This record gives sequence, structure tokens and C-alpha cells, in this order.
Amino acid sequence: MTNDKVKSKVIGVNIGSSMTAIAVVDLRGNILAQDTIPTPDYPNVNNFVEVLSERVIALAESNGGYENIRSVGMCAPSANYLTGCIENAANMPWKGIVPIAAMLRDSIGLAVALGNDAHVTALGEWAYGVAHGMDNFIVVTLVGSGLGSCFFSNGQAHLGCEGFACEFGHTCVEDGGRLCTCGRRGCLEEYVSTRGIIQTAREMLEASDAPSTLRQLPELTLDGIAACADQGDELAKEVWKRTAEILGRALANYASIINPEAIVLTGMLIKYVDRMWDVMQETFLQNVFGNIRDKAKIVLSTIDDHERNVLGASALAWKVKEYSLFK
Repeated sequence: MTNDKVKSKVIGVNIGSSMTAIAVVDLRGNILAQDTIPTPDYPNVNNFVEVLSERVIALAESNGGYENIRSVGMCAPSANYLTGCIENAANMPWKGIVPIAAMLRDSIGLAVALGNDAHVTALGEWAYGVAHGMDNFIVVTLVGSGLGSCFFSNGQAHLGCEGFACEFGHTCVEDGGRLCTCGRRGCLEEYVSTRGIIQTAREMLEASDAPSTLRQLPELTLDGIAACADQGDELAKEVWKRTAEILGRALANYASIINPEAIVLTGMLIKYVDRMWDVMQETFLQNVFGNIRDKAKIVLSTIDDHERNVLGASALAWKVKEYSLFK
């Protein structure tokens, strides 16, 4: 008979372009302690992993001991779960293929899993959020820089043969449309993201001589466009209407292919979604496959924006096979 102690905590790490967040998380998804590292301070990835290792160990030791940590989950832009590498991230200080999961594992002696933002967001919703108990669902993350996505099929995240599935933001919604950061034209995220919505407002202002309080703003921002719409400005309301129609139609296409129980909307942009909700829902229902029209629901995440990625990374940590140099 063995007397192996069940480890009750994991570490979640969210590597962002400006800041890296580290958290100790328990079995119920409670964040017990946190720390941060300014990512750009470490342009050499070896130095970054060295500091990250020190912070992970220190945080674990001050919160119940290193021996109680089961594993580590990390998320990062352009991360590939199948390879454990950050691959050609455009907005990170380290270029090319970076085997960061293996580097951290070798440094701290614990199992480490790596996923991209959309993958871990979906895991977080499945483990701790509104998708808990669902086997087939879509998560769409609406953020300032773009639009991420992941879907679960029969209880498992679908990653594709190379780990790059679900690039929903880079599906084409307008032939020959706006130039995307990926180099192609007409991608969804160029219309449904901070820069996309602001560009819609800019184009509408240029195309019309109609009076609008948007013209009085010192700078076009989402908060400014939202405030003008709330005050009854017709052009500002039309910006949100057009965005809602594009998003609703795209979600209908996605749902028609996947047949999900639900579509979960997450990310910083969902705070503006009440200005789009009715039109988005109407457009979705008009365009989704008829047999699932009243079965696939759109719901909003309830997980705090500042905790979403570290919680998702912690959920990834629980799924990786346990490993330790100290057993």
C-alpha cells in the first residue's frame, strides 16, 4: 500500500507581451497568491525562464510549500500545446521557435503544459465558468488586439493536427476588405476588435457629413463611441449595429459547422456587448442552420478579465501528466 500525498495546488502562468502573471491555484479554482514579471525586461528568453523559475518556486514555498504543487500550466500568444513551444509570436520579445515548456520543466523539475490564450480560456470556462458541465461548446475571446477562439468537442479541446485550429479571427468576412496583421484582407478581427470598431467609426465619419458627437472627441476610443451611442448619437449607434451584424453572422457560420451547446463570449470587449446584443442575436438567428436555431445559445463569461488566463492555465496544469524530479 502506497501513501502518496495528493497534491492540491498548481501554478498558472499567463505570459503577456507587457506583463507575465503567476498564480497559485487550488482544486476549486481559488487564486491563493499572485506575482508579476514585466515581460519586456527580459529580451533574452533564458534570463526570463531563470527569473520565472525563481518566482514560481518562491510563490509556492510561501503558500504551503513546493512539495504541494502538482504541475504548472502556461499560456502565451502563438503557443502550441502539441509542441510546448511559442512559435513565431509577432508581439513577444523572443522570435522564432521557443521551447519554453521544456525550459521551465527542466528548471523547476515539475510537469509543465503550454497553451495559447484561446485554448486556456476555453479550459478555464470548462473548469470554472459558464461552460462547466458542457462537452460541446465554443469560446470566442473578444480583445483589443484581435479575436481568439477554441471549441470543445466531446469534452476535449479541438487543436487540429498541428495545434493551430480555431483561428476564427482570421476567417474572411469581406472579400478584399481591410488589411489584417496576418497579411491577408477581410479577416473578422479587423472588424470585431478595438482597432476594427474604431476603424468602422472612422470610415463612417469620412463617408458622411451628418452631424455626430463622435466628431467632437479628441480621439476615437471604444469608451467614446459607447458614450456617444448611449447619448443617442445615430452614427455611433450605427457603428455598434454594423459590428453586431458582422459578429452575429460569423457566429452563425461557426455554430452551423460545430453544432455547440453554447457559444461563450469572453474578453474585455464584452463590456460593450449590451449595445450589440439584440442585433447580434437577431442576425445570428437569421443565419444559423435551422435545426439548431433555438438550441445553440450565446452566453457571456462570468470570469474576471484579470483572472481568466491564469485560471485557464491552472486548468491546463491539472490536465498534464504529473511529473517531478523530486519523487
